[in-house]
Amino acid sequence: MLGSHYYHEIIRKTIISFGTLFNNVSIKHYDKNDQNVIDEMRVPLAYAPRQKFLARLTQQSELNKSVAITLPRMSFEMTSLQYDPSRKTGVTQTFKALDGDNNLKKVFMPVPYNIGFELNVYCKLNDDALQIVEQILPYFQPALNVTIDLVSSIGEKRDTPIVLNSVSFVDDYEGDFTTRRALIYTLSFTAKTYLFGKVSDNSDGLIRKVQVDTYTNTDPVTAKREMRYTVTPKAKEDKNNDGVINTVDDALLGPQDDFGFSEGFEFFTDGRSYNIGQDSDL
Repeated sequence: MLGSHYYHEIIRKTIISFGTLFNNVSIKHYDKNDQNVIDEMRVPLAYAPRQKFLARLTQQSELNKSVAITLPRMSFEMTSLQYDPSRKTGVTQTFKALDGDNNLKKVFMPVPYNIGFELNVYCKLNDDALQIVEQILPYFQPALNVTIDLVSSIGEKRDTPIVLNSVSFVDDYEGDFTTRRALIYTLSFTAKTYLFGKVSDNSDGLIRKVQVDTYTNTDPVTAKREMRYTVTPKAKEDKNNDGVINTVDDALLGPQDDFGFSEGFEFFTDGRSYNIGQDSDL
């Protein structure tokens, strides 16, 4: 499987979904009586490391420039990507899914990964920072589920918990009168997502039939078979008798499946044995 190209954009989609959560945060300034709104602004959000914003603040040549143009601001970045063994499933397990053309595909179970994020809030005024933080924290208790279309080709959508790990802040007020103050709140998050491998172009490897032969004894030379038991999942039957079993009208797929089985019994006295390689009785 290695070397066979595929790209589901799962990490990219998770980053975009995380940033979208904080894309509509706004602050308001009131008059001295705290009754009338005199100023309202949407807080700008960018994907960038904290050090980049701090450098822009400290290296701004025009220190008399309006503070509102630079602050408040928010930035976020992906900080880690780590395997999560607590959500591990069997590495050889597969499941079935339909693509956009209703063809049955084989997909290996996804691998659980935790993606770490850091959200930074930069403000000049402490009240601005508190307004922003209080619009974020109540939604995380400590997790907020976000539905992400992880694999579009098979319609695999999952609720991804985004967990708030910690909140910290620092007030960079030290320095002379020409040094710009920066009040910074840092919120640490973990997104618990899954990474999917390549979606098979066919359904090879799916169990379509189980066959068991029973014998009179355990001697490999003298044992004679007497009965054959076969089981076929009803979901794989050709219900329309059209020779096609990989369409949605022939296979019940999804959480609502009962996946009943068709059972068969055959009795033999011919003394033959089933040959797997030739798929026949010899």
